[in-house]
Amino acid sequence: MVGPLVETKKEDTQRILKNLKVYLGKKKSSPMVFSFAKFFSKNPFIILVSCLLSLRSKDVMTIPVCMKLFDLAKTPKELLNIPVDQLEEVIRPIGFFRKKAIVLKSVSAQIVDEFGGKVPRTEEELLSIGGVGRKTANLVLSVAFDIPAICVDVHVHRIFNRLGLIKTKTPGQTEVALAKLFPKKKWSEINELFVAFGQNVCTPTSPICSDCPIRFACEQRGVARRR
Repeated sequence: MVGPLVETKKEDTQRILKNLKVYLGKKKSSPMVFSFAKFFSKNPFIILVSCLLSLRSKDVMTIPVCMKLFDLAKTPKELLNIPVDQLEEVIRPIGFFRKKAIVLKSVSAQIVDEFGGKVPRTEEELLSIGGVGRKTANLVLSVAFDIPAICVDVHVHRIFNRLGLIKTKTPGQTEVALAKLFPKKKWSEINELFVAFGQNVCTPTSPICSDCPIRFACEQRGVARRR
């Protein structure tokens, strides 16, 4: 039996998504991976590579690096043809560029060898690729293949706990909790909306609560300072 508190939270989630869509639509704000998906017609490999390069790197640094790389390679085979030293030089402006170059080469080789050069479209197959975790796999599934999946990054994990809608300690726990709160048809909307919201309004420190479109649902857990 579902309790009244759970039902109230589910009702809040629908209003939250609606308010964020309207607010972010006016701001014309979209995270990098989603912008690339539109620009490159949802090319699965480009979405996967942009996800891998964005790890521990801000969009403002990652976007120009990705654009430069995608001028050279848009498929796993093309990326494998780039010499390692040249690949490192292209992605040097972002953090951990040497490690990421190794990962890109390894991922590309595995896709060519095991999946015929095409990015797989199941969670199990994506997670079998070395260097691909749940966050990246879920983002590729939802953005490239339109398969419902909840991608939990630092923004999604932080904001939902800040709102008080969930109380979790790990991204994995957050994914499970959100799957219970949101209908499956809404899962793929979560990351795009909450990453843009987390980058521009509900920031880690000193969030801009005065310009928040979902204040009605926020308990402001852990917020010491706000604007």
